[in-house]
Amino acid sequence: MYKHPPVWPSRDPKDDARHSLADAIKTRAGNHGFEGKLFNIVAGGYMDRRMRDALAKDDPEVGRILDHTPRAVSLVVGPYGTPISEIRSDEEGIVYADIDVADCVEPRQLHDVVGYYNRFDIFKLTVDRSANRPISFEESPVSPPQREEEEKADVEAIAAHT
Repeated sequence: MYKHPPVWPSRDPKDDARHSLADAIKTRAGNHGFEGKLFNIVAGGYMDRRMRDALAKDDPEVGRILDHTPRAVSLVVGPYGTPISEIRSDEEGIVYADIDVADCVEPRQLHDVVGYYNRFDIFKLTVDRSANRPISFEESPVSPPQREEEEKADVEAIAAHT
């Protein structure tokens, strides 16, 4: 059994060499920027040597896990889903990017994110405004004695499997 800091990493990095945290972050941030036609600022934390040593001081296994865990990235993604800044990961620093919100207009016109070109000739939205009860209880077609027998059989079946 190994120990690791809470939350991250979620598993020993030697068990999953296929996972690239940097690629996962860039993909999610790019998708968010593209789908929303917006700028996405991603700020990843940086762990310097002093922090690493403090976390691993009582357990060398923790140090090994920290040393091999993928690092987060910091970047700015534009409304087309592509990075518009440098991508920082292995050193502390600030990521800079020039952002012009007017750059969001054209992509929003090309990609309908709010449904302005709905097909009213083939789709219809209906809202039922009548008062509805969120929960309704219906009587069981099984008689109470029969229900008790079924419940008893269920309990016995569960007990047999434990």
